[in-house]
Amino acid sequence: MASPKLKLAEVLEEIDMSRAAFYRMRARGQAPRLQGLPNGHLRLSRDDLDAWWAACEQRAA
Repeated sequence: MASPKLKLAEVLEEIDMSRAAFYRMRARGQAPRLQGLPNGHLRLSRDDLDAWWAACEQRAA
């Protein structure tokens, strides 16, 4: 079964980050991978977000 897809607003709320800060991280290649939809909306899989969190925790340790 595919991982649930989260809206960008849901992700930003969960990680407590502003949209601008997220896009700065994305420009530096440090944000989790986003998937674009044909309507221009962005989604992030739960698996990708969880993997990104794990990588952040490893770098902080």
